[in-house]
Amino acid sequence: MGHHHHHHSHGERQELPPVLDAAVPDEALSPAEVSRRSMLRGSGLLGAGLAAGSVLGSGGTAAAAQARAGRREPRDGYVWLAGDHHIHTQFSPDGQYRVIDHVRHANAFGLDWMVITDHGSVQHAKIGVEKVNPDIRAARSEVEDTLVFQGLEWNIPAAEHGTVFVHPGSSEVAVLKEFENSFDGVVKNATASTPANEALAIAGVNFLADAVRRRKVTDALFLANHPARKGIDSPHEIRGWRDAQPRIAVGMEGAPGHQAAGIPKPHGPGSGRGFYDSNPSADSFPGYPAESYRTFGGFDWMTATVGGLWDSLLAEGKPWWITANSDSHTVYADNSTRGPDSDFNKNGYYNDPVYAGDVNLANGDFWPGYYSRTHVGATSFSYAAVMNAIREGRVWVDHGGLISGLDVRARATGAGQRGVPLGGVLHVRRGGKVELVIEIDLANGPNWAQFVPTLARVDVVQGDVTGAVSDKDAFTTPNTKVVKSFEVGRNSGSVRLVYSLGAVDKPVYLRLRGTDGNRSAPGLRGKDVDPNGPAMDVVGNADPWKDLWFYSNPIWVLPGR
Repeated sequence: MGHHHHHHSHGERQELPPVLDAAVPDEALSPAEVSRRSMLRGSGLLGAGLAAGSVLGSGGTAAAAQARAGRREPRDGYVWLAGDHHIHTQFSPDGQYRVIDHVRHANAFGLDWMVITDHGSVQHAKIGVEKVNPDIRAARSEVEDTLVFQGLEWNIPAAEHGTVFVHPGSSEVAVLKEFENSFDGVVKNATASTPANEALAIAGVNFLADAVRRRKVTDALFLANHPARKGIDSPHEIRGWRDAQPRIAVGMEGAPGHQAAGIPKPHGPGSGRGFYDSNPSADSFPGYPAESYRTFGGFDWMTATVGGLWDSLLAEGKPWWITANSDSHTVYADNSTRGPDSDFNKNGYYNDPVYAGDVNLANGDFWPGYYSRTHVGATSFSYAAVMNAIREGRVWVDHGGLISGLDVRARATGAGQRGVPLGGVLHVRRGGKVELVIEIDLANGPNWAQFVPTLARVDVVQGDVTGAVSDKDAFTTPNTKVVKSFEVGRNSGSVRLVYSLGAVDKPVYLRLRGTDGNRSAPGLRGKDVDPNGPAMDVVGNADPWKDLWFYSNPIWVLPGR
């Protein structure tokens, strides 16, 4: 695959640090070491045949490395690379970890790519963009097995946050710095929902497209983060970003980070999954219903509602992809605190974290790769291939390791060809028969919470492509529903499912979701549309491990005239 060599030392066994040495009892460890050991035990990293340098150095667990090697084998032309585009470090005013801490953990938890996205802010725009860059470049060298992009979390003028990131290169800092200083809502005092601020957001997306066109950076992407959390990403704003630059503004978080936030007190923060516990404000879009401020099976209302906002975009026939990630700031049950004597306002970062004291059960995040994963079908292990795969929508997402692999193809029935993948368009003759072929690798082993998830059911969602909407604030579409449910009820091996669309005489799209079956309810558009959708998460009582879903991006089927 034209990809760097893996370095593994097979020399004499190095001596294990006491924390990792199972022969050393807990009683013989310091309180800090006990807490570190309990975190490793809880995350499945103890007893995985660790060499001394592994979790603490650049390697990962044997299991994660094995899984990664399996994913790096091309499958029908694509290597499926797991990643996370929303991660905060000590260079964020509400973060604390070093870049290398996140990169080592992401690598140990099996991620192939990740984006560092510190918050846009006055300090970040002034000094943070430069100061984090050497740490990112050092991490790229130290952990060769995980691609590390530099990006930022854009305060979108008039709207929520978004990930903006660029292909690595000599101008990555310059382009991000100019972008943030010119278009960040906080830096420009442009957060209110006004037409002028909405126009500034479009100008920002245009700036990124221009930077690519002028070859200042090889590539750039923008994805909207936690879009329904505060109700301030109106449908017309989302359409506006996408329509202005469909190769830059390509999608949104289908599921937010902060998934541990729903763990009930006293064992967790006792909030909503994703910290989705808000109510409308003056800047919120007034058309959104009350339930849009909550998650459903951990997923954002825009994505979770069959026939809802995401489907209204897909029914226009225009790509808009979903992702899932950690939004990791401070990790659940970690025992670190910000470095003492930090002066963020002066330095643009907090001092390195200190590991001491009790585990913090009020933190709402997981390490990258621990719970939420965005899988992209890339043509190689490279920065460019990951960005292209995201842009082309060869993307599916999962929580808690519900499944380990997914391949979906639409093809003419009986034609014997491979078919088109996620994000693709199948052209068929009018009246031709079409089938959707779904191949799923089941969990086949424990997740990081140490149980093997069972895939109970897979749903096929199908919708008519009805063309551009006259009302840019539309967030429903009438002809989308769950058309088929497959009962699976297994957690090992693989399954092959085939859904026959029959003769196709009008343009349609299809997407998938699957569940462990633990919590479900009729969808918000009614049981005829979605009989067993994700249930609304209960604020204060929503353990993320007890309600697992995966979602795929769509495939379109277009019959000829």
